[in-house]
Amino acid sequence: MARLRIGSRGSQLALWQANHISALLRERGHEVEIEIIKTTGDKITDVALAKVGTKGMFTKEIEEALAEGRVDLAVHSLKDLPTDLPPGFELVAVTTRVNPRDVFLSVKHESINALPQGARVGTSSLRRQAQLKAVRPDLVIHPLRGNVDTRVRKLEEGEYDAIILAAAGLTRLGKTQWVKEVLSEDFMCPAAGQGALGIEIRLGDNATREELAFLNDPAARAATTCERALLKKLGGGCQVPIGAFAEVRDGMLRLTAVVARPDGSEVLREQQNGGDPVALGESVGDALLRRGATRILEQVYGAAATPPPQP
Repeated sequence: MARLRIGSRGSQLALWQANHISALLRERGHEVEIEIIKTTGDKITDVALAKVGTKGMFTKEIEEALAEGRVDLAVHSLKDLPTDLPPGFELVAVTTRVNPRDVFLSVKHESINALPQGARVGTSSLRRQAQLKAVRPDLVIHPLRGNVDTRVRKLEEGEYDAIILAAAGLTRLGKTQWVKEVLSEDFMCPAAGQGALGIEIRLGDNATREELAFLNDPAARAATTCERALLKKLGGGCQVPIGAFAEVRDGMLRLTAVVARPDGSEVLREQQNGGDPVALGESVGDALLRRGATRILEQVYGAAATPPPQP
């Protein structure tokens, strides 16, 4: 069988993901190596990601290694992968998705509603901040960077009354001891692609494509394609206040999406059903743009940014 080299970030979670894919490949007889690659997002640790604003900050260096032939495939958290891949690459598989929702973690408090006035909540996500502030404007949001272990340790040491993280990463690393509440998509709409892994290869590498085809989960692919189509329609990346959650219900896709002001003062929600993932994502995006999403996103991107055109 072919020898395959996986490119991965070096965080504990990224390596769990790379080793998970590696184990699946080894079960099929492949020899597998993992090359750790430090990305721009890994190097910038003292600034909130929303203020950096670089698309591909967690993928660019890995794609460079892929292009140079140093690795044969890249394993990404799909939510970190830009909706438009650079020329020369393709998304060959989206893996079976684990719980895509966000969770509330706290040592002392049992739920968001139980937090005292002015409680200190850690998150560097504008999407999470906006949806939290919409229901609890009294909460004080503080930046929270670092890997999962670091974030949980800061909670345990009392730097925060609570933090919000993705269920998927905590579950994969077995760090669920302080999870008090799983947040429904109607309250805290997740990031597009959250909970799924994206497997990227060089465009035209047919042999590797065939070897990796078994990793693709059609239901996860359909749902995340829908979410990413919505994100692309709105011109957003993973660090903007846009939420998207799609799931198959009764043979149809249902997409729930949110665009919100970071201070929570305005939250636009839209939900539609459809059969075609891309068409549904674009339709929901169009609806949000008609309702004023451009104004919100212009404020986030800055006056110099060019918002996506109105339909």
